[in-house]
Amino acid sequence: MQVWPGQAYPLGATYDGAGTNFAVFSEAAERIELCLLHEDGSETAVELRESDAFVRHAYLPGVMPGQRYGFRAHGPYDPERGQRCNSAKLLLDPYAKAVSGAVDWGEAVYGYHFGRPEKRNDMDSAPHMMTSVVVNPYFDWGDDRPPRTDYHRTVIYEAHVKGLTMLHPALPEEVRGTYAALAHPAVIEHLTELGVTAIELMPVHQFVNDHRLVDAGLANYWGYNTIGFFAPHNAYASWGDRGQQVLEFKSAVRALHAAGIEVILDVVYNHTAEGNHLGPTLSFRGLDNCSYYRLTDDPQYYMDTTGTGNSLLMRSPHVLQLIMDSLRYWVTEMRVDGFRFDLAATLARQFHEVDRLSSFFDLVQQDPVVSQVKLIAEPWDVGEGGYQVGNFPPLWTEWNGKFRDTCRDLWRGEPATLAEFASRLTGSSDLYQGDGRRPLASINFVTCHDGFTLHDLVSYNDKHNEANGENNQDGEGHNRSWNCGAEGESDDPAVLALRERQMRNFIATLMLSQGVPMLSHGDEFARTQWGNNNAYCQDSEISWVRWPQPEDGDEAAARARRMLRFTRSLVWLRRDHQVFRRRRFFHGRPMQGTQDDLSDIAWFTPEGEGMRDGDWQAAHARSLTVFLNGSAITEPGPRGEPIVDDSFLLMFNAHDRPLEFVVPVDHGRQWQVVVDTARPDGAAPGGPKVKAGERLTLADRSMAVLQRPA
Repeated sequence: MQVWPGQAYPLGATYDGAGTNFAVFSEAAERIELCLLHEDGSETAVELRESDAFVRHAYLPGVMPGQRYGFRAHGPYDPERGQRCNSAKLLLDPYAKAVSGAVDWGEAVYGYHFGRPEKRNDMDSAPHMMTSVVVNPYFDWGDDRPPRTDYHRTVIYEAHVKGLTMLHPALPEEVRGTYAALAHPAVIEHLTELGVTAIELMPVHQFVNDHRLVDAGLANYWGYNTIGFFAPHNAYASWGDRGQQVLEFKSAVRALHAAGIEVILDVVYNHTAEGNHLGPTLSFRGLDNCSYYRLTDDPQYYMDTTGTGNSLLMRSPHVLQLIMDSLRYWVTEMRVDGFRFDLAATLARQFHEVDRLSSFFDLVQQDPVVSQVKLIAEPWDVGEGGYQVGNFPPLWTEWNGKFRDTCRDLWRGEPATLAEFASRLTGSSDLYQGDGRRPLASINFVTCHDGFTLHDLVSYNDKHNEANGENNQDGEGHNRSWNCGAEGESDDPAVLALRERQMRNFIATLMLSQGVPMLSHGDEFARTQWGNNNAYCQDSEISWVRWPQPEDGDEAAARARRMLRFTRSLVWLRRDHQVFRRRRFFHGRPMQGTQDDLSDIAWFTPEGEGMRDGDWQAAHARSLTVFLNGSAITEPGPRGEPIVDDSFLLMFNAHDRPLEFVVPVDHGRQWQVVVDTARPDGAAPGGPKVKAGERLTLADRSMAVLQRPA
């Protein structure tokens, strides 16, 4: 075999049509072997003798796509000093573009012996390891163009590749649960008819099913356990795992783009699947433990602000390079349109505290590629001071956990909620206005993968996670949920009607609030996880979306279809009216140059009188009317033209009894009810017309939307 010197950049395995360049970083290793793996289980070892700035490299002519490989790092093994090199362990390439196989859990993949963690384990891990794969980077993108949907036109749909498609009856069984399923016309048709503009995929970076979960007969279903930051997860590929997963993922992106749907990835750059000091040696730990991980003052242990056993060392230039190279790769080569960063507060921890001026944010801000896509932070982690909602830099948007909590509190009847609810409804200016951000910095959601589904939010007071095997001790205990009078499944018509109404209330509130709405997959037709609010380990029908079918004759299916129709109607109501998706915060006063002398927003009591300070703070107050003036939108259109929209009244009755609402005077002579969540269908395009000063009765725990043409 010929071995040429090759290049130190780019890192990873780079095929050029004639051979492959291999490059890997390690400051800790004394020498590194590249191991080419063969079908008979043997391997050919090639020492990487060339080294530039601790990057070992070589070029191998004739090494083609599909070739499996790994590394062996020869160097010090002294855990008490943070050194964990062990040449008996076959290591994944941190820059692998594809990964083949899965970890066959056993003692061989650990650097120590079970029961004797102080003793080094020299068992060969290669027969039990997943392997890196050389990929062909060439792909025919045709006329693919990124949709580049503006935030104010964006509706996000959070989905799991397998969970969304596994039970879809229109999909061939062989593609269910895969990237190919995302590209199927039936799935794309559902998304486009629903009106979503972006699908946010739960982790698709190559991840590992934890040893503990596998032994328990469970799986790391959510995938927040990354081991390969460049590789699409191979279990979601129907075409094969020798590089075919890359082509299949690209094909899915191309198909979604053709339908005008952006692809956002949920990414986990805060930790890896190698866990704590008792975790396996799969890649980073064996190559250069001290350079990749945050270690404690006693370097045999790991700093953990993620709850997973380790945290990446965000002040290491090599970690920062890895993350930025990965982000650019997914944008330029895989053509994704943005990222949602899991536990993003950890990425800002250069030392201990969360720092808005950390190196990671500096790098993202100045990067000409990454800075131009959608960047969404989950603005918290489990470390001290980790709750950072509203504190990310201006380039970023954030999952607004306060929107979720306040909406839940209002509709379950918590007292003294109105004032904060008003802030969340109007884009959370208290969180985002101070640093120059706009309402669109707020990613609004009521439910997501983590916690109750929308159906379960209104059906359970308590979590029911018994299937997870942890005696129901896992998962959040304070869900701000209300079961509407019966825990779990019920056949009481009154309970079921109230639950449907509450779900419609949540969907309507979400879609008519300023900011960017995010739906969780299956909530549009009220899927349930039977009270499991932490289904991270449930690769089963507990987590998979069950699709309602027109021929299903039971009442549950009918409720699901009603919910789907209502959700579609509210998404499209939002998309059709700029007043619900303003790019600037409300002023709360008449604006010069608008068509009338009314304020752009006004607040009223149910009696139709302007809200006073005492009305906001009253513990019993759970109802109000909001006037949105479509003639007072101050931001211009894309060509500088004025934007004029219809005006709306939003009437909220979160009380446990019906209330009469007076239509405010001086804000429009005649209105038409277009949404009434008390109705089984919810939407009321031909609803009753009411005049200023007239009374409208809202059922308990319901809301109505009134429209006045411009």
